[in-house]
Amino acid sequence: MTKFDHLKYEPWPQPSNLLRDLERSAQITHLVMSHLGQGLEMVPLSSNLNPPYWEFGHLVWFQEFWVHRQGLESNPSLLPNADALFNSSEVFHDDRWSIPLPTIDILMKYFLDVTGKSYDILRSGSLTPEQAYFMQLALFHQDMHNEAFAYMWQHLAYPWPVASESDEVAMQFNGVEPSYIDIPTRQIKLGSELYSGFIFDNEKWQHEVTVNHFAISSHAVNNGQYLEFLDGQHDANPVALVQPPLHWKKEGDHWYERFFDQWLAMNMQAPVRHISALDAERYCDWRGVRLPTENELTAVMLQLPINWHHSRLWEWTSSVFMPFPGFTPDPYQDYSAPWFDGNHRVLKGWSSYTPEYLRRPQFRNFYLPTRSDPFCGFRTCLA
Repeated sequence: MTKFDHLKYEPWPQPSNLLRDLERSAQITHLVMSHLGQGLEMVPLSSNLNPPYWEFGHLVWFQEFWVHRQGLESNPSLLPNADALFNSSEVFHDDRWSIPLPTIDILMKYFLDVTGKSYDILRSGSLTPEQAYFMQLALFHQDMHNEAFAYMWQHLAYPWPVASESDEVAMQFNGVEPSYIDIPTRQIKLGSELYSGFIFDNEKWQHEVTVNHFAISSHAVNNGQYLEFLDGQHDANPVALVQPPLHWKKEGDHWYERFFDQWLAMNMQAPVRHISALDAERYCDWRGVRLPTENELTAVMLQLPINWHHSRLWEWTSSVFMPFPGFTPDPYQDYSAPWFDGNHRVLKGWSSYTPEYLRRPQFRNFYLPTRSDPFCGFRTCLA
């Protein structure tokens, strides 16, 4: 595997720090799966979902495959037939509903056995660069699936068992009036460079770009503003009207917003969430503004203005997810390259369910612009 760049992602973290982070991530996974009520693992076939037991098995398989099997199918798994069941590069999405999965007890033992082997390596106090890279890859992969569990549970209206800061508290408006921040023309370094610690391959390589003068909103679009848009649509074709988000409902004169399995009175000043890029663009067209580009949002995140307010959501950009100059894939070659298809859109930032160490200006998230189930919102730029 030395043909890849992954052994140059120094400095390597201390094993004790990796152990702490992996234990925290594993605890979230364990809580989520152990509190999934009987029968709730049966979810409808949907392009935006995975069967929960399949997703659980996949994240365990991924850690075992890269950390303990050195990325080789010839090295045996602790779970018979694991590659045929849980390799996302080989198991087509819709087939995940029909393949015979192990019971949750078998999957939980697989999880504990694989995680235990990882703990043993980390407790040894010494890692090779190869081990350090793949431990981080497996950890961050598990973190991303933990966040995927969160937005899947939100979409399905399941109770979320992990103690965390309440979304409602986290998104309280702080009393500052939204405004547009003037950003002068500047040069920025987009992407990441060697020897800056762990990076994902779609961040390769750092390069300088000019970002022309623009003005961006200090706050993400909020529920009240989005409701004005829904109420203000004037379209002769009712089919083209944008509908309220699925987690909204109106009873009498009052609007409510669902947080997992609980309906709460809507905070009109909280950032609107679970909005697709397509509906965000329809809002922008109606308001006479536009979405920021990836370069613009990155420029702001690299040097946050004083009056900037984070939405605690992933934020859509107008930029298509494409490789940077000099891109090459890392050992997990399906992380980015298959999605450079011209259809996926870049999101920047982070959500309340993203670990602190993944909240980096260089991080590039990406989804199809039709997706609204992740914890995503948007802010606007003057056109």
